[in-house]
Amino acid sequence: MRDDEYDAFYADAVERYAFDLEENGGFTSEHARTKSVADHESLLTDGLETPDQFLRVVEDGEGYAVGIVWWALRTSQVGLRHAYLYAIAIEESERGRGLGRAAMLALEDEVRAHGLARIDLNVFGGNAVARGLYRSMGYAESAVYMVKNLPTA
Repeated sequence: MRDDEYDAFYADAVERYAFDLEENGGFTSEHARTKSVADHESLLTDGLETPDQFLRVVEDGEGYAVGIVWWALRTSQVGLRHAYLYAIAIEESERGRGLGRAAMLALEDEVRAHGLARIDLNVFGGNAVARGLYRSMGYAESAVYMVKNLPTA
């Protein structure tokens, strides 16, 4: 990602995550936005220069930017280094052409080039398209968070 692309990425990433928190996480609009801003500020403290954070632009066959991939180097609770995929987004008009799958395969190559053998990610339960893509690429669910909204009297 270039410097001139960062501000648009950041604004879009904050909005996408806030939307997901509200739609799938049960957050109010205000709390979703507050959490999204706080999380992005804490993760991307130095923008594109933030250590161990990698922001990539997905391009179509013509070289046009059609999406992003954001991942980071992390250390697990048991001390193992791995990649964590924070976001992958393909423009809605470009979906269904295999660009998300191609971006994930490129991510796997980049992660291996860093000497890592594992990618972790989180996906909201309501994101069936992403969950289907991840499953088709060999990702396995390691935890499932469930909720039930009870009717009030």
